[in-house]
Amino acid sequence: MALDTGGLSDDPPLPPSPDVVVDALRSLVSENYIGRDTTAMHIRAGSLFSRLKALNRAANAATRTHKQATTDARHEMDQTHLGLQNLLYEKRHLEREIDKCRQFASVYQDISIYPLEQFVQLAPAELRTQDILENEHQLMLSRLSFELAERQRLDEKRKALLQRKEELLKESKAKAATMENVKVQIDTLMKTAADIQKKVEELVQPIPASSSRDTPMAT
Repeated sequence: MALDTGGLSDDPPLPPSPDVVVDALRSLVSENYIGRDTTAMHIRAGSLFSRLKALNRAANAATRTHKQATTDARHEMDQTHLGLQNLLYEKRHLEREIDKCRQFASVYQDISIYPLEQFVQLAPAELRTQDILENEHQLMLSRLSFELAERQRLDEKRKALLQRKEELLKESKAKAATMENVKVQIDTLMKTAADIQKKVEELVQPIPASSSRDTPMAT
């Protein structure tokens, strides 16, 4: 009769129960064997003791095997428990991080963005699909993305206007310098013309005529 393992089917097999051998040894000293051949009884007893020793060795080996299996199972259980503790720690860490993220006051809460009505009217179709409009988180991401694109577009336009303004200022300065140069040349020409006119007037002044009344007439 085998001992009850009391474990799983994967457990190492246990040796047979020694009860049968022990009962056989007990029977040798019972009244049933009085008067029988002692030599045969000694041989029978020696065989039974050998069998009992073999069962004892098998039981010791099975005990060591089960102890090792128990140790391995305990080690595996400890590793599983440690892994579970690590997962629980990671879970608590992630929950704290999630709470921090939820409590974090992002800058988008303070900036001015397009109202929802204007966003629906102006944003590209891929940023305002029905799925996005029905998802509050995705909708905010789309509105922020559109706001960024619009600000970048306006910034590029502003830079282009500033560049054009600088170009116009350079052209204006160049034209002003040209006009100043022309003005100087005109002033020089006018001064030169005035000097020439003055000299011409001096050259063409009329010679005073002699009065005929003062000139004696020849007789």
